[in-house]
Amino acid sequence: LDFAAHHAADDTEVNAAPAPRAYEACPAKHSEYTPCEDVERSLRFPRDRLVYRERHCPAEGERLRCLVPAPRGYRTPFPWPASRDVAWFANVPHKELTVEKAVQNWIHVDGDKFRFPGGGTMFPHGAGAYIDDIGRLIPLHDGSIRTALDTGCGVASWGAYLLSRNILAMSFAPRDSHEAQVQFALERGVPAMIGVLASNRLTYPARAFDMAHCSRCLIPWQLYGMYHSDCTSNHHPSNNFRSD
Repeated sequence: LDFAAHHAADDTEVNAAPAPRAYEACPAKHSEYTPCEDVERSLRFPRDRLVYRERHCPAEGERLRCLVPAPRGYRTPFPWPASRDVAWFANVPHKELTVEKAVQNWIHVDGDKFRFPGGGTMFPHGAGAYIDDIGRLIPLHDGSIRTALDTGCGVASWGAYLLSRNILAMSFAPRDSHEAQVQFALERGVPAMIGVLASNRLTYPARAFDMAHCSRCLIPWQLYGMYHSDCTSNHHPSNNFRSD
């Protein structure tokens, strides 16, 4: 058998390859820059159906040509499962939620760390107990529910506590006054994205999720065909959670 190479690239082709382009780091103020989620740009779009909260990417002349830097003092996140309950403060340097949501037990500052007690707006006794309550109504332990969608996720405690039950949740929230919500979710090791249910469907096919969760998210599920197109569920749209 002949295993020798019989076709070789021409040296001129190799030499003609474009040189790699180098980019400078962006200024430190852009450490949380998300090009298509710029707050100032969003104000140009209509408020109806929260269109202004959707992705609106910059025009060619508005794009930055630099590398987004990590926040000052950024450290490697804690590994799972420790990350469910703790994250470095320097990685998401925002204290707003620790003040505004203090009575709801979302998140606490503990020295150079954030701690996540597991509380939420609608589950002050913790996400674990809240999920147990849901489990009394729909089956969470027989494998029929494997994926879930968490709308308006906060710091994603619901999704974080579902992982230990072998249910994978995609958590999402818009970039708003609590602009770091999704960052907390990612630091905790929970799948998350910036997003909102407005005029466009999410970037997932029908029936991608077995359950959709809405804990006081104020989403009008019954309007615009949103309930059926995004969740494909048969439960009444006034419920806080839905499952096929």
